[in-house]
Amino acid sequence: MSDTALIFIEHRGGSVTPSSLCMLTAARDLTDGAIHAVIIGHDIGSLAEQVAMTGVDAVHVVDHADFEHYRVLPYTRAVESAIDTAGASLILMATTSTSRDLAPRLAARRDAMMATDCLTVELQGDAIAVTRSMYAAKCLGEISLPAGTLRILSIRGNAYPAPTSPAATPAPITPLDVTLSDADQHIVFREIVPSDEDEQNLADADIIVSGGRSLESEENFSILYDLAHRLGGAVGATRAAVDAGYQPQSHQVGLTGNVVAPQLYIACGIDGAIQHLAGMRGSKVIVAINTKAAAPIFGVATYGCVADLFEMVPLINEACQSLDGKPV
Repeated sequence: MSDTALIFIEHRGGSVTPSSLCMLTAARDLTDGAIHAVIIGHDIGSLAEQVAMTGVDAVHVVDHADFEHYRVLPYTRAVESAIDTAGASLILMATTSTSRDLAPRLAARRDAMMATDCLTVELQGDAIAVTRSMYAAKCLGEISLPAGTLRILSIRGNAYPAPTSPAATPAPITPLDVTLSDADQHIVFREIVPSDEDEQNLADADIIVSGGRSLESEENFSILYDLAHRLGGAVGATRAAVDAGYQPQSHQVGLTGNVVAPQLYIACGIDGAIQHLAGMRGSKVIVAINTKAAAPIFGVATYGCVADLFEMVPLINEACQSLDGKPV
């Protein structure tokens, strides 16, 4: 297939999100045509230069104060401008809260085919076949998107590896001038309150250590943070743990929180509600620690340990500490 692909690049805290760069690998599997990228924001010249060294064929930049913070209407206009400039017929995004909002609006405005939160994508002739979880992860659905019209895909982060080697030469960077109407700017930011957390974003984490209501308190989550920091990962939580006030909502894994697909997911004291399983079953390796041998989490686990998390997690942390600096 020789379609031109356009990758929507997200950035956070002055850095390009790794999950966005993973879309470049997916694009290479789907097309032999040109691969373009679009990045949107304010004062993002250095980020555009980084993207230009990833191996894409062109970078389109919308850099203006009106785009400093995500708003669906301005961003829709910006991506549409990039689609028209690139002549793209395939749009790729990482599955994030932003793409969940942006992709459907783009699809509606461009009369495009769309598949979201894809686990796998592959080329079958000129059609793109995708696999995604359905009915709260009770089953997997296979969807075929034939050629002939614009196709929009969002793919779970870490489903594909990010490029490892920089390009020999940077791709050309093209600034785009996007005009917004008053109606496009009906959302106004009065104040931005930064998070006081310095934690890795769940969608981009290769390792996630998650806890459920069995942790019993916010203080007890410290043992999960110890292990996550030791492994270089992030901490997640179930909806029950978030509702109980043990962790902030930004740490929630599940259908109503973050949908993740890390290399390693360690579930501590999590029984495995359907909504939680839907948000993490795409993980490459799942380790479950639970005192209930019949807990549903063991049905999706790669490895299971019927044990008390308060005994097992510190032991794992000690074992990891003893291996520091040693080959595994």
